[in-house]
Amino acid sequence: MVIEGLAAIREELADLYRDLHQHPELSLQETRTAALLARALRPSGYEVAEQVGGTGVVGVLRNGPGPTVMLRADFDALPVREKTGLPYASEVRATDKDGREVPVMHACGHDMHAACLIGAASLLASAKGEWSGTLLIVFQPAEELARGARDMVDDGLFSRFPKPSIVLGQHVAPLPAGFIGYGSGPLMAASDTVNVTLHGRGGHGSRPEASVDPVLMAANVVTRLQGIVAREVSPSEMAVVTVGRLSAGNKPNIIPDSAELGINIRSAAEHTRTLVMEAIERIVRAESAASAAVQEPDIAWEESAPLLVSDPDATATTLAAFTEHFGPERILPMPPVTASEDVGVFGAAIGVPTVFWFWGGIEPDVVFKALAENSIDKLPANHSPHFAPLIEPTLSTGVEALVIAALAWLDS
Repeated sequence: MVIEGLAAIREELADLYRDLHQHPELSLQETRTAALLARALRPSGYEVAEQVGGTGVVGVLRNGPGPTVMLRADFDALPVREKTGLPYASEVRATDKDGREVPVMHACGHDMHAACLIGAASLLASAKGEWSGTLLIVFQPAEELARGARDMVDDGLFSRFPKPSIVLGQHVAPLPAGFIGYGSGPLMAASDTVNVTLHGRGGHGSRPEASVDPVLMAANVVTRLQGIVAREVSPSEMAVVTVGRLSAGNKPNIIPDSAELGINIRSAAEHTRTLVMEAIERIVRAESAASAAVQEPDIAWEESAPLLVSDPDATATTLAAFTEHFGPERILPMPPVTASEDVGVFGAAIGVPTVFWFWGGIEPDVVFKALAENSIDKLPANHSPHFAPLIEPTLSTGVEALVIAALAWLDS
């Protein structure tokens, strides 16, 4: 059986994971990580291409007639200062795309994703007698900017390499380690980000009447935005509006000329997405006019990820394989989540189904205790400076899940 080879490579994969975790790289800067993954993939006999869609890495393994199955992992990190206290914790600092020096951490588990895909690719390559078809291994950059998948597609991913009949992917989550979480149909929300600049007229803090205060303008915008979900979106619809960045000025006694806001929205339906986007623009422009702004606000929509749909029929097939391998007691149904992923771009680009699942990375007893105490939200989750999955059984479970899912779609 393919999985039997895992024991021989488990420590090597753990070392790879620790290396990736200790040396994170921001989106669009993942050069060391990409080179490391390409180097780890080649010994298994894959045709390897680098710099696909920026720093993306693609591996192809042809093994006779049969379907082409795509396995995908992302590998970029976040501007977060790690607080896990682990011996392999990141101390990396880097310059982000806006020129700011920031701490860097694998706070979303993409290092675990990448290590698991290397493991699965290795096991499948070493057991070619048990399957037939083609494996397309895709390491995707810049997921945190919701653009890496689109960049790879635009760079000819499906014209330069075999076109898959299915896209398979997974995400580590604050679930009990060793467990698989699944959903069918709409699984993860669409995400859109807008950057807003409000224009005032600066002056001395002692004479606000001689100025147009963009800080007050921005504060009113932030407050008013909270009414969109509360009063404009139906209670039966999911939507989230978050102002994650607000910056203005350099000194307490100086009223600045401008204020900037970074706003993110999540939605689960296209009509809700459109409603929220239009409401944000309306509120920003109206508050700017009400505050006598010296010019119209700048509104720039940037990062965008579509609603992620795990194809129901394909999910059922994959889930059946998971249930047989892991046992029904380790399979957990999950509701749709408000986080987002751009993996759906791949399948949508060529009209093939996507199957996406979660797997756990936290000590099971800790999770079950939190559930019993209704304190699940207090557990370190993705994007937290305290989030770092247990290496085992998380690593083995992630490798096994990718292998089992691939074999469910390859010819045997």
